[in-house]
Amino acid sequence: MEETSTPRAQWLRGVLDMCLLALMAEAPVYGYEMTVRLAKAGLDVADGSIYPALARLRKRELVEIERRSGGGGPARTYYRPSEAGVQMLRSWSRDWNEFATSIGSIISQTTREES
Repeated sequence: MEETSTPRAQWLRGVLDMCLLALMAEAPVYGYEMTVRLAKAGLDVADGSIYPALARLRKRELVEIERRSGGGGPARTYYRPSEAGVQMLRSWSRDWNEFATSIGSIISQTTREES
């Protein structure tokens, strides 16, 4: 069976909503800026992935939006977590930390056994 995308891309797809909420929690942010900040963190995400994720978060009422003038350009939509979004981010963060710790312990045990 041939993989069509890298494991990293698959993992990111699973945690993109959490990452976006985390970026917004720092300060209100617009879509393209999220793409840039994710790239600076080493996560290559296309605009085509960001906007459907933002729409999902809006539909679930986890984000609030604010339109701001673009300083000569078109108005930008800024996103910030709603109260429900802040609570969801806390919950996802706890779950992620537990999950990552579990995976890390399995991997480190396996690599120690191979040494």
